[in-house]
Amino acid sequence: MPISGPLAGRGAIVVGGTRGIGLAVAELLAAQGAGVVVNGRDADAAAAAAQRVSGVAHAGSPADPKVADALVDTCVAEFGRVDILVNCAGTAEPAGSSILNVTSAEFHELLDAHLGTVFETCRAAAPKMVAQGCGAIVNTSSFAFLGDYGGSGYPAGKGAVNGLTLAIAAELKEHGVRANVVCPGARTRLSTGSDYEQHIAELNRRGLLDDVSMQGALDAAPPEYVAPTYAYLASDEAKEVTGRIFIAAGGFIGEFARPSTGFIGYRDHHSTPPWTVAELHAAISGA
Repeated sequence: MPISGPLAGRGAIVVGGTRGIGLAVAELLAAQGAGVVVNGRDADAAAAAAQRVSGVAHAGSPADPKVADALVDTCVAEFGRVDILVNCAGTAEPAGSSILNVTSAEFHELLDAHLGTVFETCRAAAPKMVAQGCGAIVNTSSFAFLGDYGGSGYPAGKGAVNGLTLAIAAELKEHGVRANVVCPGARTRLSTGSDYEQHIAELNRRGLLDDVSMQGALDAAPPEYVAPTYAYLASDEAKEVTGRIFIAAGGFIGEFARPSTGFIGYRDHHSTPPWTVAELHAAISGA
């Protein structure tokens, strides 16, 4: 019996699709007709998730370029094309980590898990999508890129994912390939447990998180509330949507506005000397 649905005939890759948000996204894409390749580092978990969505498993870390290439090749071999790439993989910052104590190895491991994985999978998938003249990339970032949740490697990696995705969107728009970001708020293994609750409470105590943000972090909705935003961005309904950073947290949908230049002061370098420190202080502080 032919598979029907708005994504019928599409080949999709869900990185980090073995649990949490990634698994919820894989299930929804499959329910809408897409053929799904589920990726995760654990082979048994990937096989179980693939069976759950009637898809295909491909285990390994796509931060490894060989794994990323093989992941895309698997999607093409199984479903004839790669139309959708969703990156949901992530790893938590070590407990109590900050710039005061994080090691270089920990920092680079976090960058590799977030930015490295997104780069390698996009690098592998983008040429296939360009050749087809269409494709949708949906990468996962986090509110943490603002720095409010502490840490170093995690916010740095997620902020870099935002910048990379915006660059990909700008470069590939003329080829019919879209790229967007979702900053999700959902109850997953990274946002549960006593260590996480203590971390959020401590951030609130230090004034980094306000009471509303703390409550939202401690009472997040299940991943099924986030998955529809990914499915929408992967669909033809979002064919004009690219280069944007969305928020999906429970029943809340929002967007981070693109930064714009704010005016502080100006002088013509052809006719005036450089700003002095005192003049900059006056201009910036409003004194």
